[in-house]
Amino acid sequence: MQSIKLTYPITENDSHTVTEPQVMAIGEFDGLHLGHQEVIKRALTTAKHLRTPAAIMTFHPHPKEVLGQQKYTQLLTPVDQKRRMLERMGVDTMYLVSFNPDFMQLTPEQFVENVLIPMKVNTVIVGFDFNFGYRGAGTPDTLCELAQGRFAVEVVRPYQQGGVKVSSTLVREHLQKGEIEEANALLGRRYTVEGTVVNGDGRGRTIGFPTANINLAESFVIPALGVYAVQVTIDGEKFNAVMNVGKKPTFVADLERPTLEAHLFDFSRTIYGSAISVEFIAFLRPERKFSAVDELIAQIRRDADRAKSILTALENN
Repeated sequence: MQSIKLTYPITENDSHTVTEPQVMAIGEFDGLHLGHQEVIKRALTTAKHLRTPAAIMTFHPHPKEVLGQQKYTQLLTPVDQKRRMLERMGVDTMYLVSFNPDFMQLTPEQFVENVLIPMKVNTVIVGFDFNFGYRGAGTPDTLCELAQGRFAVEVVRPYQQGGVKVSSTLVREHLQKGEIEEANALLGRRYTVEGTVVNGDGRGRTIGFPTANINLAESFVIPALGVYAVQVTIDGEKFNAVMNVGKKPTFVADLERPTLEAHLFDFSRTIYGSAISVEFIAFLRPERKFSAVDELIAQIRRDADRAKSILTALENN
């Protein structure tokens, strides 16, 4: 899959990278949840029928971050992870558009004339709630009107699960409440973060539970503080683990950022510097402060036993 960065205005060199008509799905696609997957599958199906490439146009930074909503500095699927997922889905090209002040000011008409037309789109696929142009003035109906027969527009209906519309906002809300199973159901996959194993304070080893301390590779949405049953992948090999997401209140006061520390079961290798991905399976309990280290150790032991039980049952199903 090609990955092409675009900055407005689209130059001749940018548009020359497009050598043939293409089907293009447009959206932020943060999370690539089941609703997003429906839009992308429609693009892939249409592209196959028309025998043209299938492209995705997405944006960075997140438009809502640029508009001042700071929580969107953290993403469900940061750029690199999104790129790999789209490639696995079969997308031919991902266009990553810089969502800068110039791009923000585009009218719907300018977006069509100065962005879509130079990109040689023959079909545009969008979700039912797609907005574009300055202050989101453009809608799917606007897009159809502005196309003027130069390209087709396909609008994908809302994807619902249990009578509720699947959305990135809803996925975020579930994660922030520790509702992992609910978030995973909307994603159609396990919520996954990625990073590198780094040196920690070594305290876990001294109390009998050595941990892999994870420095996140990108700015991921962090689930609720607490303890989780997880599966981690290192060098292509998957391991069951229990992980704490938190600020270590038993030992540290006022830690600014939460840490991610995974205790891998039946594992003794040295993995500092290794790439690691973590799939969240189940929320076990909220993080809390213990009055004594022995009390913490006993609780970690119970957490590990419960995580092993959950993960073993998962593997046997």
